[in-house]
Amino acid sequence: MTTSRTSSKAARPAYVCDACGHQPPKWLGRCPECGEWGSVIESTVTVGVSGKVVSSRMPAEPARPISQISAAPARAVATGVGELDRVLGGGLVPGAVVLLAGEPGVGKSTLLLDVAQQWASNAGTPSLVVSGEESVSQVRLRAERLGALHERLFLAAENDLGTVIGHLDAVKPGLLVLDSVQTVSAPGTEGVPGGVTQVRAVTAALVSIAKERGIATVLVGHVTKDGQVAGPRVLEHLVDVVLHFEGDKHSSLRLVRGVKNRFGAADEVGCFEMHEGGITSLPDPSGLFLTRYQEPVPGTCVTVAMEGRRALVTEVQALIGAEVQGSPRRTVSGLDSARLAMVLAVLERRTKQLKLYNREVFAATVGGIRLIEPSADLAMALAVASGGLDLAMAPTLVAIGEVGLTGEIRRVSAVGRRLAEAARLGFRVALVPPGSTTSGEGVAPKGMEVIEVGDLRSALQSAARASAEHNKG
Repeated sequence: MTTSRTSSKAARPAYVCDACGHQPPKWLGRCPECGEWGSVIESTVTVGVSGKVVSSRMPAEPARPISQISAAPARAVATGVGELDRVLGGGLVPGAVVLLAGEPGVGKSTLLLDVAQQWASNAGTPSLVVSGEESVSQVRLRAERLGALHERLFLAAENDLGTVIGHLDAVKPGLLVLDSVQTVSAPGTEGVPGGVTQVRAVTAALVSIAKERGIATVLVGHVTKDGQVAGPRVLEHLVDVVLHFEGDKHSSLRLVRGVKNRFGAADEVGCFEMHEGGITSLPDPSGLFLTRYQEPVPGTCVTVAMEGRRALVTEVQALIGAEVQGSPRRTVSGLDSARLAMVLAVLERRTKQLKLYNREVFAATVGGIRLIEPSADLAMALAVASGGLDLAMAPTLVAIGEVGLTGEIRRVSAVGRRLAEAARLGFRVALVPPGSTTSGEGVAPKGMEVIEVGDLRSALQSAARASAEHNKG
């Protein structure tokens, strides 16, 4: 009797999060540990089982000295799309699995169709595009528009993992593009397509096949409302590279941002331009973020932002509206509204020249780029001051620096690279934080006057002098 009661208590229902492994005491709609919805499932656990000793066995391949191991299988193969190769660290590695996530309509399918066509043309092996969201006829129409028709580019529309593997056996591609991983289901796995269990099973199977056969694989992933990759968090750990495809639907600019990369730097950014004929790389995108004026215009200032390791010269614009009763509007586009509010408060408090508490302020960037780093604070402040005082900044002036609450200008990273990019585009005067040219960042570029400013007041004075000298010249 004792034995039967013990065995009946040995197995009891329990609950576990399918995403992070957390075991809540009861079923919950949302995991309290990782915040994933619908990931808590019922599991049967055995209680009171003692640990077992794992016996050793011969490995399939013995360990070898590192000097005897060839690195050739991990060499990247260029995709032919320059900006994507830049983010990937040279190209796609055979056997590597890449997860490309982005919002609907941003251009993921268009970019990857171009990559598949380039691979089929240049790599010498076929490429296979499997679409779970569109028919092959729809993909063919897009390929015609892009000029991506090649004999070694194969298309299939499937939602079953077993059938996808069958296509791999038949085509034997060097590149597989699966659009998207949330639409494919694994036979014998519980859950609906796109669910946590299904996505994890499909990804794990494709990763195993890619490693075994040396197939470079790109998986398209959906994103949640807050911009995170949809599905279990373990999905990002299973793959080798995680890329985010970003862009505003009202702008032609697209950015591919590296988040994880086992084969290269994880902070690179690739720039693309979306147009009617498809998507093209932008190796020199700074011209998109500047406006060329015949005469200097008040309310503008230029800064240099860092997107990954890339320096982008960007224009900040500000418009000061009329006085209003009550709470004036503070509207931004491409900027951080909280940082603008801080800069306005510091300007009014520390310079004593501007009264902004009852004025509407509108600030924006040019070209659809989003500036969230603090190094744009000084340019934002000078653009607002320029608009409020009706003083046009010199078109050859660039401002870089973070603004503190006491009005001081703080140092930022990569000043040398920022100044070099500004000098390449013809800027001749730069306002930078104190110590920027003596901190190991590098000397000022030839032909550029670098002025170190300690606070907002001295920055305004230096900018006014530079504007006056430009007007005299």
